[in-house]
Amino acid sequence: MGGKEQEYVNNAFETNWIAPLGPNVDGFETAIQDYVGNSSHVAALSSGTAAIHLALELLGVSHGDEVICQSFTFSASANPIRYLGANPIFVDSEPLTWNMSPNLLEEAILNRIKSGKTPKAIIAVHLYGMPYKVDEIRQLADRYDIPIIEDSAEALGSSYKGVKCGTFGDIGILSFNGNKIITTSGGGALLTKDLEVRKKAVFLSTQARDNAPHYQHSSIGYNYRMSNVLAGIGRGQMEVLEERILARRNNFDFYLNALGNIDGLEFLQEPDGFFSNRWLSCILTPTFAVREKIRLALSELDIESRPLWKPMHLQPIFQNFPHFSDGTSEDLFERGLCLPSGSNLSEEDLHLIAHITKTSLT
Repeated sequence: MGGKEQEYVNNAFETNWIAPLGPNVDGFETAIQDYVGNSSHVAALSSGTAAIHLALELLGVSHGDEVICQSFTFSASANPIRYLGANPIFVDSEPLTWNMSPNLLEEAILNRIKSGKTPKAIIAVHLYGMPYKVDEIRQLADRYDIPIIEDSAEALGSSYKGVKCGTFGDIGILSFNGNKIITTSGGGALLTKDLEVRKKAVFLSTQARDNAPHYQHSSIGYNYRMSNVLAGIGRGQMEVLEERILARRNNFDFYLNALGNIDGLEFLQEPDGFFSNRWLSCILTPTFAVREKIRLALSELDIESRPLWKPMHLQPIFQNFPHFSDGTSEDLFERGLCLPSGSNLSEEDLHLIAHITKTSLT
């Protein structure tokens, strides 16, 4: 916490604004809009997953439709596809950013069109805070007239060619889950340049109540709006976002300087024009065995590290859906490790983590 959150939360209690509306919700949405810019309108929601679900519904996805989704991601990127009875089509990553491969994306699109099923949407992810290849993915989406849902759950503060992530897709989503760079404990947001889409998202997220003096509903709605209390936490968090980004980037720079000259260890670098918030600092080891040796050595001292995301096309729940893969994400999963990356890591913590990692390799 940055210190100002309690002030906003206390205000919510003092003014009796507890429900999913109020000055903190308005203020939080305005703070996000001002930060990301690019003519975005924001709806604060209960989670990033809820934002993806609403985005799919707003784009007309329904039972039996197909949605292309990045395979190398957390399951929350793909689960909402199934909420609507649609089918995910998974696309592998490219090695430069670890995000969706434009080549494999076009292969998947052409394959599905040939089968008579033009995808209804593309869910592209800025993984670990690294922007995906925005221009290439957008060109393909425009060529085949498929809207993009931009999953920026891990990328608040990241940018591409000076433009903030979350604003490149037809609809963008953010997450403020407890593990994100800033948090409302649980929460998310939907971003769009179309004010009418934003209004419909708010309508659906508040049980789709029609404009009538009584309770009348002509659409299925959801209880997805963020509360005024949690939005107060978000307002305080937005005030320290740049500090959090600096801390995460400093973590990465420390690891790179301490470990970057070790044979066999690789780091995800920023290509020209890409700026990552470095939500997590990740390394690639030479082999699965080396990755596990480092992870277990850290675990022995109660220091948590985690393998990179297991690709969706390898998950038991998704393994029977089509995927277009060249083995990149499988290799990243086998060899990759997320090092401790919290914004409050001390220099002593970082030195200990680097020392354990080095000694694990000897």
